[in-house]
Amino acid sequence: MTWLEHTLFIDIYGLPLVIIWLVAGAVFFTLRMGFINIRAFGHAVQVILGKYDTPDEPGEVSHAQALFTALSATVGLGNIAGVAIAIHLGGPGAVVWMTLAGFLGMSTKFVECTLGQKYRIVDESGHIAGGPMYYLSRGLSDLGRPFTGQVLAATFSGCCLLGALGGGNMFQANQSFYAVSTLIPALANYRPWYGLTLAVLVALVILGGIRRIGAVAGVIVPAMAGLYLLAGLWILGSHAGDIWPAFQTILHDAIHPQAVEGGAIGVMVQGIRRGVFSNEAGIGTASIAHSATRTSEPVREGLVAMLEPFIDTVLICNMTALVCIVTGVYTTPNLTGVNLTLAAFSTELAWFPVILTLAVCLFAFSTIVSWYYYGVQAWEYLLGPSLTPIYQTLYISCVFLGVVSSLGAVLTFSDMMMFAMAFPAVLGGILLSNNVAEETKLYRQKFRYGIVQRTLADRSSEPTA
Repeated sequence: MTWLEHTLFIDIYGLPLVIIWLVAGAVFFTLRMGFINIRAFGHAVQVILGKYDTPDEPGEVSHAQALFTALSATVGLGNIAGVAIAIHLGGPGAVVWMTLAGFLGMSTKFVECTLGQKYRIVDESGHIAGGPMYYLSRGLSDLGRPFTGQVLAATFSGCCLLGALGGGNMFQANQSFYAVSTLIPALANYRPWYGLTLAVLVALVILGGIRRIGAVAGVIVPAMAGLYLLAGLWILGSHAGDIWPAFQTILHDAIHPQAVEGGAIGVMVQGIRRGVFSNEAGIGTASIAHSATRTSEPVREGLVAMLEPFIDTVLICNMTALVCIVTGVYTTPNLTGVNLTLAAFSTELAWFPVILTLAVCLFAFSTIVSWYYYGVQAWEYLLGPSLTPIYQTLYISCVFLGVVSSLGAVLTFSDMMMFAMAFPAVLGGILLSNNVAEETKLYRQKFRYGIVQRTLADRSSEPTA
């Protein structure tokens, strides 16, 4: 174990240091912003529905496309397998703490994406550059700490581009191959061809820039998430009489766990860990995607980003958890992860293995293209846009390598890089939280006096932000 791995994942009551840092940041942001995740929820939904889209404002993608681009990097195996792992290790009560982590994470996403918009750079051609590296360097410079900002920004960027190559790329390519080859065993003999095909498809998307990435994510994520939720609702409808007892079991076990190793602390730890790992609030990468949105109101985009943990953790993860519980499959010994989820859905839907395989593959594909955008933005911050073709070639090559190689230590290192990003990203958010609070106050005043732009004819009253 390296010193970095030891530092990031040292356990305190079963919680790795990085998770404690993320949760502490989320609690701070929720309190500092006055529970913005509750107060402005309705307004955020209206923004996503296009009420405030303004095509003539600076930016490259719509609010919805930015949301789905960021979601495509988080929705996937964490929702399908991670929830089942939490229930297996922590019991049904882990769902409560997982949901709480998602709820608090909404405030973190609001802060980091508001800052991403506020400190983004728009060049003469309309190309956007934004994210933690910019709000760290430019924002802390405004506070009189330019050197600290530059160090934190460089640290974040280095970790981001390395994490993108491993966990955001090679791991996803590797898992998509195993998902398909499990369903179609004959494909196992054609691993290089699968890798080559996937690399070509990824190249076709990422070479089109954020506009094409946003367009692809805007189709894949809502389609697959919608299908997954519909399948879950079908099963819950078939077990309607078991839903309330399932909620009772979840709430009871959250406080009074039985036959769960570690007791109440164990339940809390598993729920919080999986909730944080699922939505990635505090990692900072989502603000890179949201920085490219067409808007001149940073707070508005922060509110859009706030919906990601709600969709990812509160909706999709809870759907998975309820299906596992109402079907009773969660009590099956030696069944965990994606196999537990698969068994739960298959109790009512015999064809679900095909859908799950398709979901894993498409979510993996959308994650790969989204993490490319994160990685290339970090690359350009450190080395400039003139060397971007080198990163593109490297990234596409890693798609192929992820399929044909055994990842091992590469994946472990990239995971460390991804979670190491949380330290500069959250620290920057805390130091710049007063700026976000002032932006939010100004936005509310604009909204109250009717200055906020609308694009629909409907001028009916709305919930205050």
